[in-house]
Amino acid sequence: FFQGCVWVKRELSGFSQHLVTMFVMNWFNSILGWLGLANKRAKILFLGLDNAGKTTLLHMLKEKKVAQLEPTQHPHDEELTMGKLKFRVHDLGGHDVARELWSEYFTAVNAIVYLVDCNDRDRFPEAKAELDKLLSNDQLAGVPFLVLGNKIDMQRAASEPELRQALGLQHYLTGKSTRKADLPKGMRPMELYMVSVIRRMGYRDGFVWMAQYID
Repeated sequence: FFQGCVWVKRELSGFSQHLVTMFVMNWFNSILGWLGLANKRAKILFLGLDNAGKTTLLHMLKEKKVAQLEPTQHPHDEELTMGKLKFRVHDLGGHDVARELWSEYFTAVNAIVYLVDCNDRDRFPEAKAELDKLLSNDQLAGVPFLVLGNKIDMQRAASEPELRQALGLQHYLTGKSTRKADLPKGMRPMELYMVSVIRRMGYRDGFVWMAQYID
């Protein structure tokens, strides 16, 4: 049920655990009507630190079930097929290289989905730093941002107010109920949704919110 292309970029900083993965999705025609994106064409980036749940979310959107997915330990690339969708996965090392790769896909992007592991408070500052870089990038000015606080099913998961504070989102969020027509001119659409990808909780509402800002 996907048509188009996907590129997946993962940064491995010195092959350490500090990975940043980027999923770039080109969706053509129909992409899961229940996500609110039916009959729309969009280029969407899935961004976030390692272990935030990006691969799991992508798999859930495709298979509607959870799979055991191992983190990449060494850089490599390969061609994968997902239904009618073919895409290349690139696992690359080096923060500077990763940023250059990201910028190649910023042009004409319609929306960004940024996932955060809300159970890993130690990495909130790192997640915030990466998000701040994206928000300050001129190429992404005005691009809608959907922030997903994932893993709310975990016992130690941060609450929505806590995550909002940790990421410094207080002055960025535009409101879940704010319609596109009511958004002040020049304001970037941005919202935070608390989700559990493995439990299929919350992310549908986030995509429905995002869809209204994709022309």
